[in-house]
Amino acid sequence: MVEPVIEIEVVYAAVDRQVLRSVSVNDGATVRAAVLASGIGSEFPELNLAECPLGIFGKVVADPDSRVIQAGERIEIYRPLLADPKEVRRLRAAKAAEAKARNV
Repeated sequence: MVEPVIEIEVVYAAVDRQVLRSVSVNDGATVRAAVLASGIGSEFPELNLAECPLGIFGKVVADPDSRVIQAGERIEIYRPLLADPKEVRRLRAAKAAEAKARNV
């Protein structure tokens, strides 16, 4: 018996380019399995697709190894942050406070 196939999209945005792929996977495939089947790993060998965070339509998937993908969903591969956003805000606030103190 042939398993039903569904169509999904997998997207990854590197610093210098973006890739969006339409992928056919077996119904019941997990998010992680769909990403591995997409072939994006061969284009971006620096990605560790077995461990990188994944999301669907902008929401992080807590357990991509067990979450089953639905037809029409778009899986997003997230790259690691270069800087902690909280630390960046803290530094920006400290710099603004310093500039304000000089102008008083």
